[in-house]
Amino acid sequence: MTNAPSSLAVTPPVASKTSPKRRSYWRKHLSVTIGGGLVLLMISIAILAPLLWTVDPTAISPARRTRAPSELYWFGTDMLGRDVYARVIYGARVSLVVGFSVAILASVIGLAVGLFAGFVRWADGIVMRIIDGMMSIPPILLAIALMALTRGSVGNVVIAITIAEIPRVARLIRGVVLSLREQPYVEAAVSQGARVPRIIIRHILPNTIAPMMVQATYICASAMIVEAILSFIGAGVPPSTPSWGNIMAEGRSLWQVRPQIIFFPALFLSITVLAVNLLGDGLRDSLDPRLAKSL
Repeated sequence: MTNAPSSLAVTPPVASKTSPKRRSYWRKHLSVTIGGGLVLLMISIAILAPLLWTVDPTAISPARRTRAPSELYWFGTDMLGRDVYARVIYGARVSLVVGFSVAILASVIGLAVGLFAGFVRWADGIVMRIIDGMMSIPPILLAIALMALTRGSVGNVVIAITIAEIPRVARLIRGVVLSLREQPYVEAAVSQGARVPRIIIRHILPNTIAPMMVQATYICASAMIVEAILSFIGAGVPPSTPSWGNIMAEGRSLWQVRPQIIFFPALFLSITVLAVNLLGDGLRDSLDPRLAKSL
């Protein structure tokens, strides 16, 4: 009977040892936590847009145009009487779809080009000269030139920005492959007669995932900004489509009278780009062993 309390008294120190580790983990990955949380919040807003007290973002009501923010219209209305709050919430769908689609497509295509150029020596010079030529043109100008050849749509915007972003990934992966193919384990695999596809899949490809993931986050943020620029100048998605660039373009003539028409989409765009960049910085710090303090 007297031994029972002493055995129960041993349990509290065990819980106290684990809690500091959890706290240090969240402190160490603070950028990933904050950035990832904000990105998930924006994705949730885009998916649940019809449930967030929104109305039809394309509904025109001339009698209610240029209303100030109020209980009925949280962000006010634009020059055609459309609810700015609904247009901003639905505009998150366009920016996120363009950002994630460009990041995935550019990463996959750039990965293939970088692996081919970095491991196949005779093709390196030819491929990289083409990449250098594409990188000599600013991405926004290349996207504008490509959009001038097609009609405005979300799919064409994704294709135009993807073509402009592929050289970044290809050059990065090519540099990683050039450093990896001189490693002893790769030379050992070559000396044992391993085929090139097997070497690439087993030894080269896994080591390119981490830098490619970090680069993909920056491409996602850049694609959102480029899409907003294209829409702002009228070379992006159709004006009837609610996107943050279109909203700012339509509100620039009323900037001095109704600045909230530009302020709210610009705020959402800035928060989303900041969240993606924070996520990329956190992934870089956690995936790069040279920056990991615990090693």
